[in-house]
Amino acid sequence: MKFMEITTLSVGAFEENASVIAFDDGSAWIVDPGAEAGRIAAVLDTRHLAPAAILLTHGHFDHICAIAGLQGKYGEVPVYIHAADKIMLGHAWNQFPPQYPIQPPPKNLHSGEWPQGVDVIETPGHTPGSVSFHFKDAGIVLTGDTLFAGSAGRTDFPGGSFAALKRSLAILAKLPPATRVIPGHGSDTTIERELATNPFYS
Repeated sequence: MKFMEITTLSVGAFEENASVIAFDDGSAWIVDPGAEAGRIAAVLDTRHLAPAAILLTHGHFDHICAIAGLQGKYGEVPVYIHAADKIMLGHAWNQFPPQYPIQPPPKNLHSGEWPQGVDVIETPGHTPGSVSFHFKDAGIVLTGDTLFAGSAGRTDFPGGSFAALKRSLAILAKLPPATRVIPGHGSDTTIERELATNPFYS
């Protein structure tokens, strides 16, 4: 299974970046399907891709609300999340009605384990279980709400920690400078650009 391409869609009221990662065997991983399951499914179907996994950078509502729709269409696609964020799935405070009603915990949920083929970097701070997904050979890292172009994630939500976020940003800073950063919201950037311009690195 070799990384082929990545397609990123801005979905939902919070313009969250949901990504579809295609592999050479016709399978795909979906990262952070936050809303608009139909649009995400259209990417899969147009490219004749079979979803093999849903990976979550963290558990906030705007990154998970299309899971039920995707599992309804494709069956119980396994969902992966860090164990520290598992409590968010189905929790009463993790909603934003009416756009984001409370979601039941996904079916076929895996926490504390990850599929083979991706380097998972623990990057807590925005949430206790935030992670980044690094595809070394492709030169891409998906940082969720840890690192943005010109900014970094909020830490004023339950479980947030600015000190932890700063440590996580330092870890990401060690990636190769040309690494393409796909954040959870907003435009792509690179590690090199963020080290030079992001005030959180000053």
